[in-house]
Amino acid sequence: MFSGIDEVDWASMEHAYGPADDVPTLLRGLASADPAERESALDGMYGAVHHQGDVYACTLACIPFLFELAVDPGVQDRGSVVELLTSIGGFDLDEDDEEIDEDEIEGAANYAMAAAAVTAGAGVFFELIADEDPGVRLAAPLALATLHRHPVRVLALLRERLPVEPDEEVRLALVEAAGRIALRHRPLAGQVAQWLTLLVGRERSPGLRLAALAQLARCSPDALPRDVVPVVSGLLRELRTRPGAGATDPEHEPYPRQGLYEPYEPQPGPYEPQHAYEPHEPLDPDGEPDPDAEAEPEADPVGTADASRAEQAAPTLVGQLRALSAQENAGRGAPWAADLLRTLHVGLDDRVGDRTALLVDQLRSPDRWQRIDAVRMSGGLIRAWRGSYEELVGLVGDQLSDPDPRLAEAASHVLEELFSLAAPTADALAARLAADPGGWVKEWASGPPGLGSTVKALARLGDARALPALAAALELPEVPHDVGFAVAHLGEAARPLAGALRRRLAGVPLDEGAYDRASPLLAGLTGLRAGEATPEVLRVLRGAPAYRGEWLRTAALRALGSFGPAAREAVPELRAMLRRPGTATEAAEALWAVAGDRDAVLPVLVEGLGSDQVHDRRAAAAALGALGPQAAAVAPRLRGLLGHDELWLRVDAAIALRKVSGRTEESTGVLLDAWEKNRHVRVRVAECLARTGPVDPASTTAQVLRAELSSVRRHNALDGGYGSHDTYEDEKLLALCRQALRGTVKTGRGNTA
Repeated sequence: MFSGIDEVDWASMEHAYGPADDVPTLLRGLASADPAERESALDGMYGAVHHQGDVYACTLACIPFLFELAVDPGVQDRGSVVELLTSIGGFDLDEDDEEIDEDEIEGAANYAMAAAAVTAGAGVFFELIADEDPGVRLAAPLALATLHRHPVRVLALLRERLPVEPDEEVRLALVEAAGRIALRHRPLAGQVAQWLTLLVGRERSPGLRLAALAQLARCSPDALPRDVVPVVSGLLRELRTRPGAGATDPEHEPYPRQGLYEPYEPQPGPYEPQHAYEPHEPLDPDGEPDPDAEAEPEADPVGTADASRAEQAAPTLVGQLRALSAQENAGRGAPWAADLLRTLHVGLDDRVGDRTALLVDQLRSPDRWQRIDAVRMSGGLIRAWRGSYEELVGLVGDQLSDPDPRLAEAASHVLEELFSLAAPTADALAARLAADPGGWVKEWASGPPGLGSTVKALARLGDARALPALAAALELPEVPHDVGFAVAHLGEAARPLAGALRRRLAGVPLDEGAYDRASPLLAGLTGLRAGEATPEVLRVLRGAPAYRGEWLRTAALRALGSFGPAAREAVPELRAMLRRPGTATEAAEALWAVAGDRDAVLPVLVEGLGSDQVHDRRAAAAALGALGPQAAAVAPRLRGLLGHDELWLRVDAAIALRKVSGRTEESTGVLLDAWEKNRHVRVRVAECLARTGPVDPASTTAQVLRAELSSVRRHNALDGGYGSHDTYEDEKLLALCRQALRGTVKTGRGNTA
């Protein structure tokens, strides 16, 4: 084995972390008899040689040696090697971004050569599909379906192998591979669908029938039975009642399922976004997060599966994933059922009614694992699709009282993202909050503490029963970073907390950590419009340190602006800051809100419109809009920005122009054009339309709004990612569209009320 490996000039190549002279050691490590060494080597292959799916020259040089490892029966964990080859040589059809980005053109040749090299050797997977090692048999079907040049032969082999394959999970992989072939080779989709339909009707195994339904939904959804919901519900009942359904062998799955390094479905993290404007600021014109927003620290990684090994070496990503998989599947009778159901839901796509009915049935199951899966999938459904969810949300809320902390915690995480849609669960949230004071605040190994998801969910409903938890959080040595946002959602109901917010803000040391400690308190006072806190806010404004000082001053200025005339004692300070670079626009905006001094404010904002920074020009335009007709003189300047290259600046200028001129027709075209080009601008546009409505029912604007209301897909739904405020933003958009149309509009599929 490894003949010629030392003749390769590895040192002349590079991988993700520098020279590739360590690659021979990694390859030999994959053949080691030591499980820890194999795991470390596999981690190095994915982490450096095939980093995030990249293909380097050293990746190409590894391919012949990986094939040697895959076919050698003396090598353990060969299934992992087959998966690695599949990843290097193939594309994941579950992702939408198969085309290589323009920025990656330089590496396009490497991808093509990798695909050619692995495909050329894919014939060996025909032999491996009957290998003695079940892990190899588990990986081989998808390798064939992804890489082999003759899909008709592969499909025939899959069908031949299914009746004689003894391992249930490998049988599921054979069916999944057939679905992959149907997606890659559409002329074969009908043949695959016919076979899958036969399996649904004739196969005795409920798991295999469920797998066939999932693949039908994925590649030929029109071939699904009309009664798919009761059929799937019946299969889940069979899985619950079959012998041995209550437990699973922890040794059954020695390594994770296919796609070891595919993105793991994220669970809600510890941090609520902190942004200079709002916690749910829209994305920029390119659809990317605001580059000025602070990054959210990651939660601590999970340890390796083998505790003794973890004491000897740092945990690897492979080990962490294995530990996570083992922890997730411990006690499950059918650990693969959740993956099948997720695939089924993806295939059902916009059939929101069917998907909701299926989840409702799962949430009523006596099987706790089926309910955990249903809770998580409910979050994904509601986040991406509009519908009537009262019953589903209520059943998610019922899980809050389950004695299994995993189920209750999963439910509270889903509910915290629903905002007003979580209203049916208010009493259940309050009961859980009262029963679990220890969950009011979450501590993290790095970064500041955060509020527990139950507290946030209840606060986002504006429910005063969240107050005891927030009051307790304000007494902690370190105030949770998201307290201010929770206070803002409660509004006047949180007025009793104003004194504690003032006291804590008065005690914040004005050193390098001032922004982190003061910003949650300032956010809370801003939400309460607590003008009595003006002295404490002025102290921060005057004493902001150099480190993050501009951010801190901006937060303080926004607080003063929210206080309005109650912050009159801050006027001298605000006037002085009009001449300070960096915060002049924010100071002008605050001064207008506090004193209404047009003559002092207008020249500063006009100067801001001429800045060479787009961000500054946007801020100035927004501030001018707040002046309304008092800024009518700047209408020509705003008109000149309607043709600017930056979409967001065009939108801000158009909105401000409407406010200062009182005319709508000259900016409508700009707003509707932006609506079509960038979905993330729609909330801002809808706010403007609702403010200046009613919209003419026969106008193009009305047609656009009605089309939005009739769409079942949330406007900001993303494949492969999401934000904590996505549902909130979309529900806000729907309400604004209805307001702009001045009445409830009959919608299409699903109820968007």
